[in-house]
Amino acid sequence: MAAMTNPALLTVAKASGLIARKALSPVELTEACLRRIETLDPQISAVVTLTAERAVEDARRAEDEIASGSWRGPMHGIPFGLKDIYDTAGIRTAGQSRIAKDNVPARNAAAVDRLHAAGAILLGKLTTHEFARSGPAFDLPWPPARNPWDPTRVPGGSSSGSAAAVAAGFLPAALGTDTGGSIRGPAALCGVVGLKPSYGRVSRRGVMPNAFSLDHCGPMTWSVEDCAIVLGAIAGADLEDPTSAERPVPDYRATLFDGVKGLRVGAIRHFWEEERPTAPAIRAAMEEAIEVLRRLGAAVEEVRLRPLADYNAVKIALGETEVYAVHQANLLARLEDFGIDFQKRIVAACLIGTPTYVQAQRERRRMIAAMASVFERCDVLLTATGPRAASAFGTPSPPAAWTEPGTTSPFSVLGLPALSLCNGFDADGMPLGMQIVGQPFDEATVLRAAHAYEAATPWRDRRPALVEGTPPVPVGPAPEQPAGDGADRSTRDFVDAILARSGLSPSDAVRGAAYAAAPAVLEAMGSLPRDHAFSDEPASVFGF
Repeated sequence: MAAMTNPALLTVAKASGLIARKALSPVELTEACLRRIETLDPQISAVVTLTAERAVEDARRAEDEIASGSWRGPMHGIPFGLKDIYDTAGIRTAGQSRIAKDNVPARNAAAVDRLHAAGAILLGKLTTHEFARSGPAFDLPWPPARNPWDPTRVPGGSSSGSAAAVAAGFLPAALGTDTGGSIRGPAALCGVVGLKPSYGRVSRRGVMPNAFSLDHCGPMTWSVEDCAIVLGAIAGADLEDPTSAERPVPDYRATLFDGVKGLRVGAIRHFWEEERPTAPAIRAAMEEAIEVLRRLGAAVEEVRLRPLADYNAVKIALGETEVYAVHQANLLARLEDFGIDFQKRIVAACLIGTPTYVQAQRERRRMIAAMASVFERCDVLLTATGPRAASAFGTPSPPAAWTEPGTTSPFSVLGLPALSLCNGFDADGMPLGMQIVGQPFDEATVLRAAHAYEAATPWRDRRPALVEGTPPVPVGPAPEQPAGDGADRSTRDFVDAILARSGLSPSDAVRGAAYAAAPAVLEAMGSLPRDHAFSDEPASVFGF
C-alpha cells in the first residue's frame, strides 16, 4: 500500500507504465525519491554525491518529451543511482577513496550513456568499498553504508550503497559491479535483486577497474522485471571495451512471464550443504525454494560442480594480481593514503607470482570448458548466495577472501550470468538470498526462472521499516586483532623478502596482515593444478 501513496516505492515497471500513460510525472517521481533520500539517508549513508538540481531539470525535460509523444521506452523518466566507480561527466567519481577524491571525469561510462539515452534520470553516486575492494571501512572520507533492514548491520560489499539505496526505496534502480560477488552479495543481504550478466554483456568502459578479467557491470533493483528492464537498457556491444561481446540483445521481458514448466534446474547442494555450510534459515529457505520451483513445474535435480576451493584459488590468483597491478603506482607512491582495510588486503597480492597467474588463467579455461556437459543436463543452476544473513558492524571475522571460499566466486570465474534474489527472511527479519545461474548470454532464462519464483512467493510485499527523524545508530569497526603473531619465522622472512622486492614499506599492522594471510594464500596458490599440456592456452588469450 505504501507504494500507492509514495511514488518513490514504485517499481520501475509500475512507474514506467504510469509515466507512459501520463498518470505519473517524472518530476513527481524524482522529487519523491529526493525527499526520501533527504529524510532517511542520514540513517543509511547510501548516497555520497546527490545530483538533485540536475535530476529535477532532467525530469522536467523527460516530462516535456513524453508529453509531446516522444516516449523513449520503459526507462524514460525513471530515477537511478550509480556505484561511485562509474564515470560521470562533470560529477566526481571518487571510488570512496582519498586517492581519487578530486577525480571529476570528462566523460560518462558507457552504461551511463546508455541509461541517459533511454531517458533515465541520475539522482547521484552511491557508497561503495574503497575502489570496490575492501570494507566496510571507517577511515575513509565517507562513512560506509548501512543495511536498511537493520542499520546496525552491514549491507555487504562492494556495491553496498546500490543495494541499500534500492532496498530503502531511495531510487528504483541502481548499477553495481561484480568481480567475485559484489552485486549478488549485497543484493542478498539487503533483500533486492542483483544480476551479474555474462562477461562481456555490458560494457565496462568508464568504470574504475578492479580485476579486468573478472569485472562485470549489472543492475540492482527491487523486482526481477525491473532488472530485466534495466539490463535491456545497458546491454550491448561496445567497440571501446575490448571484452565486449558482439551478441544481439534480446527483449528480456518478451519471455519473462513464460513460467518454468519443463525447465531443468540443477541444484548445487554441495556448495551450501558441504563446502560452505550455511545458517539453518538459509538451508530451510533453499529447500522451500526448490519445492516452489517444483510446484511451478520445473524439474529440479542435484548437480555437482568442482569444489568451491578450486574456483576460489583461480579467483584469488587472477583478482588479487590484477587489482595490485591497477593500483601499483599509487601503492608505491602513497600507500598510507589508502584505507587500512585496502592496504591489508592488497599486500597479500605480492605473494602471487607470474607463473601462478598464468596457470590460473589456464585452469579457468578448463573450468569454463567443463560447464558444457553440465548445461547439457540443466537449463539453469541454483545455489545459495551466501552462508548467512547480514552481520553486525564490528563483528570480528577471519580474512574471508583467503579462508572462506564464497558461493558467488565460481560464476565470476566462469563468466556466467548469475542473479541473486530474496528467498525469505530469518528469525530476526533479515533477508536471505539465492542465486539462479544460466548459460553464457542466456540472461533471459535466468530472469524468467527468477520471475516465476518471485511471483509465487510473498517476499516482495515486505519493505524495511525506516522512520523519518530516527537518529543514526553509532557503529564502528571490529576491534583490531593481532595480525601475524602466529606466523613462523620462515613465513615472516618470506613475506618480508617479497614486500622488499615489491618496493612497499607497509606499517607493522599491514605487514602483520600479510603474515597472517600468507599461509592461506600460499595454500590456495599451491592447490592450482600444474598438469596443463605444453600448449594449453590461458583464458586471457584473445583474437581480432
